[in-house]
Formats: sequence, structure tokens, C-alpha cells
Amino acid sequence: MPIKDPARKSYFPAIEKRYGKPMKHWFAIMEKIEGQKYPEQIAYLRGKYKFSQVHANALVMYSRGSKSAHKFNSISDYYKSINTVQSKTIKSIFKIILEKYPALDLVIAWNHPMLKLNDQYIFGISTARNHILIAPFNSTVFKEFAPFFEEFKVNKKTIGLPNDWKVDKKLLLRLIATAIKYSK
Repeated sequence: MPIKDPARKSYFPAIEKRYGKPMKHWFAIMEKIEGQKYPEQIAYLRGKYKFSQVHANALVMYSRGSKSAHKFNSISDYYKSINTVQSKTIKSIFKIILEKYPALDLVIAWNHPMLKLNDQYIFGISTARNHILIAPFNSTVFKEFAPFFEEFKVNKKTIGLPNDWKVDKKLLLRLIATAIKYSK
């Protein structure tokens, strides 16, 4: 059962139980590999001690000073963390969608803004320095709509848009309508 508490230490009882050693032991291990990069530390824990990805991530990130998986408490916190051009574009995207589909919930999940319908994620956005990534959660929807975005960077599961994308309202609403249809 997934742990609901975003605090990394909420994984510690499961780590102690599954791997048979107290956290003091695991912190000593982390001190020995402190200078290694994140992927190397994860690989070490997974290879030598057979840690799951989730447990390795919790221990490594806690050891690096990240006490919680949550970076943002609200959508406004997220907007403050990105540049103003991206923020303006993303706000415009969500405004268009939520005006047409007010039953959707705008939430922060995996530290990114996402739209949910009931308990199902249907659309998400993330950012990089030079672009905004959009993603319908349904792979069929993604495949159906990727050709409409071919002028942009279409990845395996995301579409990279310029930070100042002039939102194509009709296309965006068609994508969301299709995502909603497939979520039922």
C-alpha cells in the first residue's frame, strides 16, 4: 500500500522491516557513499542491498537534505517557482480548460500541476528552462493528438511547447474532451 505521508522518513519503518537493519545502519551506509552522484547512490543501494527504487530514493533524498517529496503546497507556489512567461502561458492553458470543464480539479501531483477527474489524472504540465511540456495521461489520447503538435517537439509521452506558446484553444479543448471521454 502506498505511503500517503510525503515525508521521506515515513518510509523508514518499511525500510527497517524489509531490509532488517535500523536506520542508523542505513545512515552510516549513506555517509560512506556521500560523495557519489544520485544515480550512483541509487544503483549502490539497489545492487548491493536489493532496495526497491522507492526505498532507495527515500533514503538517498533524505540523506541529501530533502525531507519531503512535496516541493509545493499549492498551485500558486508552483507558479512562483517558474519564470513569468511560463507562468502566464500555463495559467492561460488551465483557465481555458477549467472554464469549459469546471468539474476538473487542478492539483499538484509529482510536484507538477495536473488535472484530475474524480480519482483519475487526465492532463499534466511541467516545465524546463526553454519549454513547457504538456501530457494527456492516456496513451491513446496522446497518440491521437501528437500529429496536431508536430511543429513542436513531440516526445514519447509529452509535447514540448515554447514558453510563450499562443494557446490553440480549440485544439486544447478537443484534447481535453477526448481525455475525459477515455477516462470513463
